[in-house]
Amino acid sequence: MVGPLCAALAVACLATPAFAETCIASRYGYSGGRTSSGERMNPSAMTAAHRSRPFGSHVTVTSQSTGRSVTVRINDRGPFVKGRCIDLSDGAARVLGMDGTATVSLR
Repeated sequence: MVGPLCAALAVACLATPAFAETCIASRYGYSGGRTSSGERMNPSAMTAAHRSRPFGSHVTVTSQSTGRSVTVRINDRGPFVKGRCIDLSDGAARVLGMDGTATVSLR
């Protein structure tokens, strides 16, 4: 009886993303300054700032209003505005069709 239960639990865990969240995203795009990871900010790049995800990790961001998705690389820390979970470069926000802020899913 334990075998089938463990198998069912394993399948359920594999079908669920390791870490997903729905939150408010914003855009930022100052040019030329250094990010927290030390690289120069490129507003056109597919990059983002997140408070805790490791530098260099990739996150797929999906807009709840447009259904569009973009994969970004975390290269900065932020956002520092309460209630927001990720700051997207101008390039990434443009792909999502975002003006200002938007509700997104992160995976």
